[in-house]
Amino acid sequence: MPHHVAILAYDGLCTFEFGCAVELFALERPELGVPWYSHAVCAAEPGPLRATGGLAIHVPHGLDVLDAADTIVIPGWRDVAEPPPPALADALLRAHARGARIATICSGTFVLAHAGLLDGRKATTHWRYLDRLAQDFPLVDVQQGVLYAQDERIVTSAGSAAGLDMLLHLVRSDYGVDVAGRVAQRLVIPAHRDGDQAQLVARPLPSLGENSIAHLMDWVRENLRAEHTVASMAIQARMGTRSFQRHFKDRTGQTPLAWLVRERVTLAAQILETRPSLAIDAIADLAGLGSVESLRRHFRTHGMPSPARYRRLSSTR
Repeated sequence: MPHHVAILAYDGLCTFEFGCAVELFALERPELGVPWYSHAVCAAEPGPLRATGGLAIHVPHGLDVLDAADTIVIPGWRDVAEPPPPALADALLRAHARGARIATICSGTFVLAHAGLLDGRKATTHWRYLDRLAQDFPLVDVQQGVLYAQDERIVTSAGSAAGLDMLLHLVRSDYGVDVAGRVAQRLVIPAHRDGDQAQLVARPLPSLGENSIAHLMDWVRENLRAEHTVASMAIQARMGTRSFQRHFKDRTGQTPLAWLVRERVTLAAQILETRPSLAIDAIADLAGLGSVESLRRHFRTHGMPSPARYRRLSSTR
C-alpha cells in the first residue's frame, strides 16, 4: 500500500502552506517509476471553510482520516494563541501514539504545542514566532532560526518556503536522494537545504562576492573527490580567506567546511542508492570522504544509519 498522507484544512487556511503540501503529496508523478503517496484532505472542523485570499473550500473528509494516515501535515494555523479544537487535538494525540509521523509548516507548530505533543522535544517555527513559542511553551526545546527540526516522528518547519525544504526532507527519507532530487528539479528548487541552515542571513540581496560563492559551490559539487580547504575554496572564489568565510556564512548560514561535508554525505548517499555493487570504500573515495571510517562517522553525525544499512534500506524502498 502507498504511504498515506493526510493534509489538514481549517477555517482561515494558509493557502501557500496548504499548496506546498498538495504539490508534494497530491500531484501524480508517474515519471518517477515508484508508487507515489496517496493523500486525503481532511477538515479540522465543520465547514464551510474559508481560506486566505477570500476563497471558500469544500473538504470531503473529516478527522477520521487521521486514524489511518502514515503522515499528517498541518499547513500553518490561523492564530498562534488559539488552541486547536479538542477533537483535532485528540485525533493528533491518537495518531502520534499509534506511530504516525506529523509535520507542520510555519505556525502549524503551535497546534502541536497546544496539544502537548512538543513537550520535551526539539521544534521550530517562523522566526517571528520563535520567542512566543519559547515563552508560551517552556517545555519545548525551541530551535532558534533553523529551517526545520526533526525529533523522532515529529517534524516542524519555519515559514512558507522552508516548508518545501521540510517536505522534500520527508520525501528524501521515504524514497531516497535520487527521487527527492527529481521532485525538486520539477519544482525548480534546490534539491537539499540542511534543516539547520539559518532562516535569516545578514544580506538578503546577492552581492558580487555572493555570486562568486555561487559559482564556487557549483564547481565544488562537480569536484567533490578533490581535496578542498577553506583557503583553496577562497582562492577559487577569488576572495581573501576571511572575507570568503564571512560571505559564505552570510549566504548559506553554514561554514564552508560544514557545507562541504554535507555535500559529500549527500553524494555518498546517492551513490549507495544507485550503484548497489560498488564497494563502500570506493564510494567514500568518490565522495571525497577518504575512508570507510570517515564515511561512517559523517553519516552518524548527520543522523543517518551506517552506509551498509543505508544501502539495505534504500534497496527495499
